Amino acid sequence: MKIGDLAAASDTPVETIRYYERAGLLPAPPRTASNYRHYDESHAARLRFIRHCRALDLSLDEIRTLLELRDHPQASCAEANAVIDEHLGHVAQRIRELKLLQAQLRELRSACNGDGPGRDCGILGRLEQETPAPLASGHGTTHLGRTHGR
Repeated sequence: MKIGDLAAASDTPVETIRYYERAGLLPAPPRTASNYRHYDESHAARLRFIRHCRALDLSLDEIRTLLELRDHPQASCAEANAVIDEHLGHVAQRIRELKLLQAQLRELRSACNGDGPGRDCGILGRLEQETPAPLASGHGTTHLGRTHGR
């Protein structure tokens, strides 16, 4: 099948498929005489595996490790357990950070009753004057743009 067929069959954008190829997660398929990529069911199955991992918010490195284990079925599954255990730790950390963020937002929201003009808004005033509190991780980072604290 051509890349468009694979994209349609897997509900994955063509650019995402190409990205996974560049990242080494999806092997480059052979090309036809007219230089089209030709994918088969093994590519579709691997892409489904990758998409499932991404739905679980696994990082590309974690997926790469799991794919390596998938490609070597005789290997011990202890490494798969280790990947998931580590990911569970990341998720627990993110939950703690999100709870702290929620508390900070609730506190900020309590600064304004919404009745006055914008120039008297307690939320806007606090945002202009206060330095953001660091999240629970102690790194002073926000949830924006982060992946597993890396």
